[in-house]
Amino acid sequence: MNKDWLEKDFYKVLGVDKGAPADEIKKKYRKLARELHPDKNPDNPKAEERFKEVSEAYDVLSDDKKRAEYDEARTLFASGGGGYGRSGGYGGGGFGGGSTYDFGDVFGADEGGLGDILGNIFTRGRGGGGRRAQAPRRGQDVESEITLGFNDALEGVTVPLRLASDAACDSCKGTGARAGTVPRVCPTCQGSGQTTRNAGGFAFAEPCTSCAGRGLIVDDPCTSCRGSGRGVSTRTVQSRIPAGVKDGARIRLKGKGAPGERGGPNGDLYVVVHVTPHPVFGRKGDNLTVTVPVTFAEAALGSQVAVPVPGGGTVTLKIPAGTANGRTFRVRGKGVTRKDGTKGDLLASIDVQVPAGLNDEAREALERFAETTKGEDPRQALLEAAQGS
Repeated sequence: MNKDWLEKDFYKVLGVDKGAPADEIKKKYRKLARELHPDKNPDNPKAEERFKEVSEAYDVLSDDKKRAEYDEARTLFASGGGGYGRSGGYGGGGFGGGSTYDFGDVFGADEGGLGDILGNIFTRGRGGGGRRAQAPRRGQDVESEITLGFNDALEGVTVPLRLASDAACDSCKGTGARAGTVPRVCPTCQGSGQTTRNAGGFAFAEPCTSCAGRGLIVDDPCTSCRGSGRGVSTRTVQSRIPAGVKDGARIRLKGKGAPGERGGPNGDLYVVVHVTPHPVFGRKGDNLTVTVPVTFAEAALGSQVAVPVPGGGTVTLKIPAGTANGRTFRVRGKGVTRKDGTKGDLLASIDVQVPAGLNDEAREALERFAETTKGEDPRQALLEAAQGS
């Protein structure tokens, strides 16, 4: 968990209530991310800073575990007794809200959940020893959206994605200090980031109020990141979208997210796929659907008709005599590619076409047909069933 979470109201950043459901949070984030993305706001540092804030807020609130820890920590330290809301060594202006911390670093606890943190707050006879080396940190997960054509979704495609993610500031290389200067060790905590307060028989470790728990003080902040040490990194990654992907699918690409810190692994990239509809084909699970128009004569007498298949080309479908309107035929192996490499089927539904106009010869032929079949009433069973009910 990041210590500076306690100084930020992520619900306010996204413009949602504290009890907002996950769907509302996701919808609000996507709207803001599209509006504030660096590609749409070149040379606009305010939009870039706002984009970073929105991304950080969503990263926390979209994760059930992180959100629960955030809510619990905000409630626990709401009184400010831990010194989180106090100004630090950034020229009297605090930490700038951009630095990240491990609660494990603050309290001397091993990395873990909030329960581990609170379980190690109180230590009998503990002194303010030296600062522990910070552990590697995994990079943040990143989410992006793409729109694919129907055929590309069926066959799979490699697409370039331009991503923006949190990274070390290019100007100060993550130190938070202006170029040519370096942070100095906090004289209050001697770089440990915490001080010890005696409470009866226990020693209570709390963040150092002079450096806001960082262990360092920046006297001359970097102008690019205002002392936070963080910036936005834009990059292009080649992402393989597997064959058969569905509209609305969320694909995880391991290690394609934001870079890790201090040798930690990269985060993951989640790609939400939107598939444009096809003018001819539809989709039903792993099967494709198509409607095939046939004439009355072809349906009544039987015929062989050409049916289109995805990717171009046709297959010949044998229509038996007396085929009813709406009957569906299965063309095997012409559907969606499954994960195991096999394919679904193409479901061809018959649509008997009624001619809008008839010439004299066609009309006479149909009248003769009607005369020869006038003893057959297809509605007789319907009427009898209705009367008997």
